[in-house]
Amino acid sequence: MRLCELREKEVINCRDCRRLGYVCDIEFDICTGCISHIIVPGPCKIFGIIGRDHEYVISSCHIKQIGVDIILVDVDTEKCLVKCE
Repeated sequence: MRLCELREKEVINCRDCRRLGYVCDIEFDICTGCISHIIVPGPCKIFGIIGRDHEYVISSCHIKQIGVDIILVDVDTEKCLVKCE
C-alpha cells in the first residue's frame, strides 16, 4: 500500500464510533522500515475555521483493520492527542 492510498482512508475509533479524520502523515522505524505511527489532524480550534494545534498520533499496534475506505483503530483519544511540533 502506498502513502497516497493511505491518505484517502478515514480513521474511525472503535471505542466511541467517532470519526477522527484522514491520515495526513506516517512515522516509520528506520531500522525495520515498518510503520510505527499514523498521524491524523486533530480537532479545529475556534468554530472549525482557525486551524489546528493538536494531532492524533496513533501507534500501529492500535490499528485493528484497514479496509477499502476506512481504518479502524481502538484508542483513547485523550492519550493519543498531542501538541503539534
